[in-house]
Amino acid sequence: MISKNIELRKSTFEDCTNFSRWEEQDYIKEFLTINAERSYEDVVREFITRESDPSKEQYTIVHNVTGNAIGRVYLSNISYSSNSMDITRIYIGERNYLKKGFGREVMMMLLDYCFNSLNMERVTLDHYPGNKASCLYLDLGFKYEGIMRNAAKKDNKYYDLHLMSILKEEYNQIIQKI
Repeated sequence: MISKNIELRKSTFEDCTNFSRWEEQDYIKEFLTINAERSYEDVVREFITRESDPSKEQYTIVHNVTGNAIGRVYLSNISYSSNSMDITRIYIGERNYLKKGFGREVMMMLLDYCFNSLNMERVTLDHYPGNKASCLYLDLGFKYEGIMRNAAKKDNKYYDLHLMSILKEEYNQIIQKI
C-alpha cells in the first residue's frame, strides 16, 4: 500500500529490531500494552506467532522519500464471517517523524484497505484514556462505543480501554467530504 508520503509493507523478521527499539521508548509504551521487561526475544516470538495466524496482519510504516522504517501497524481479529477486524497497534516509532501528519495518512490507507480491499463492514480500535491520538480517530469518523473496564494488563496493573469503531457507511461518508 502506497500513498503520497508513506508505504505500508508487510513486516519482515528483520523489522523486529526496530520494533524492539521503538517499543522501549516511553512515548510508545505509555499508550500500548507493552510490559517494561519486554525483550527483543519477546518481540520476535510475538512476531512469529502473529505471522502464522491468518486473522492477523503486520505492516511496517516506511517513509517514501527516505526509505526509512518509521513505525508499525498490527491488525487482528480479521473475520470474514462477520466482516470485522481490529486495528490493534499503530504508532510512529521514529520521533523526528511525529506530528507531521503521517499518522493520519497511515490511518487513511488502513481504512481504505480494510473497507475496500478486505471488504470489512466494521473496524474497531481501542486506546488508553488520555491518548491524544484518539482525537484523530474521532476526526476520521470513528465513534466512541464505551469503556472496557480493566481490559488491559501492563506491568501487573489493570487499565481501562476506550473502544471505538467505524462502519463502512460512515467511512464512505467521510471520504466523500475529503
